[in-house]
Amino acid sequence: MGGLAARRRRNIWIGVSAGLVVVVAAAAVVAITLKPWTEEFRHGGLKIAAPPAPVKPFPQLTPASATAPEPTRQGLATALAQVTGSPDLGAFSGSVSDADTGTVLWSTDPDKPIIPASTAKVLTAAAALLVLPPDHRVTTRVVAGANPGEIVLVGGGDPTLTAQADGKGYYPNGPKLSDLVAQIRVWGQPVTSILVDNSLYTGPGWPAGWDPADIGGGSWAPIESVMIDGGRLDPLVEYSPRTPTPALDAGKRLALELGLDANKVRAGKAPAGAAEIAHVDSAPLRDRLRDMMVHSDDVLAETIGREMAAATGNEQSFAGAVRATMTAMNAAGFDTTGVTMLDNSGLSTDDRIPARLLDRILTEAATPQPGARPSGAATQTDSRTSVVETDPPTSGSPLAPLLDYLPVAGGSGSLAGRFTAPQDRGAAGWVRAKTGTLSVSSALAGYVLDNDGRVLTFALMSNDRPPEASRPALDAIAATLRNCGCS
Repeated sequence: MGGLAARRRRNIWIGVSAGLVVVVAAAAVVAITLKPWTEEFRHGGLKIAAPPAPVKPFPQLTPASATAPEPTRQGLATALAQVTGSPDLGAFSGSVSDADTGTVLWSTDPDKPIIPASTAKVLTAAAALLVLPPDHRVTTRVVAGANPGEIVLVGGGDPTLTAQADGKGYYPNGPKLSDLVAQIRVWGQPVTSILVDNSLYTGPGWPAGWDPADIGGGSWAPIESVMIDGGRLDPLVEYSPRTPTPALDAGKRLALELGLDANKVRAGKAPAGAAEIAHVDSAPLRDRLRDMMVHSDDVLAETIGREMAAATGNEQSFAGAVRATMTAMNAAGFDTTGVTMLDNSGLSTDDRIPARLLDRILTEAATPQPGARPSGAATQTDSRTSVVETDPPTSGSPLAPLLDYLPVAGGSGSLAGRFTAPQDRGAAGWVRAKTGTLSVSSALAGYVLDNDGRVLTFALMSNDRPPEASRPALDAIAATLRNCGCS
């Protein structure tokens, strides 16, 4: 998933790739036509729109002007006056900042705690970048049990293990169950039973505000310390129905691969000091963070939260992961007043985050630090479409990689099918943002290059309106920011 952005992570760029435009346009058509189980559809009850007409890109890459005029508060207020007054925004909160200076240029109720939905993952990703090294991995192990022929599958917090025969499961570069099987066979002893040790995680499998109906609906599985393809019953389908017992099912699949009766699998705990027989490692954190953000993966968000908990001496539970996240943000100087989090994914309807905080995180990620390049470069295709890619500055904020994890408007992830309406199409490719959609909440948090060549960060949050109404209203605001020469 790294692609061009992963290879050029050393400087902030906003770029275009003709191949990417073609690929993501085709992917968007397939997703809109064949995948009504996407997060936006599942949580918002949205209708499937007709695919947009194909657009031929004419890419070129040019740096953004280092002398782009600074937007003014009055200019931005004038530009946003009509779109921010839409009744479809419901209970609305927003904040827009100039990335070059870090100045807040426009806001409305920015301190109001709002249900963030999946924009809460901005908070999770930021905290992970502050707490964990980018190459951090988690390990799934198999150890010897207390009885002859008994082995123990020990969960290490990785939901990306795959049992696909070709090793290509839902998560790119996920570890392979077949590698565990091969190592167990090298061990050379006959296996007669399997225990599944899920004791690494404590507390409930889901918090208040999560709907258990969404397990079968495909949004999440109970958060356990070992899973296969995030608990998906169909490992290649993003919003496939999930299993209610992912850890035990992982043990049963291991038994199947070893030729063992599934009835010989049960929950248990590894003996203290047990000898290791086999292990596999997850992909590095940087890759899992990108997957979490681009595809709004709730299970990844919760397991990464627990990685932070382990690194900071907290219990690996919902409460411990939230505590680690908030401690990291406070230590970095962010004002977390008004934040209430029951999880790290934003799935809980009891979560609250003010727009001010999300915008501030993104501004910190985008604002050039001493010795860094100017914040941004621009590309132009035809008048309708471009594709944005972002790379962190050479010596910028530790949060700079966050910019690289955001979906591209009209191009990738949870934004692939958005900004395709004629009135918003001029923003396709120029906006990168994390989406958030629940039945009671829609949100968009990211950044955009305006027509003057200035990078603006934003957090736009709507509650109390159905997403089929509020999402287009939020997109109209982001499109206005793109088309604004607000100096």
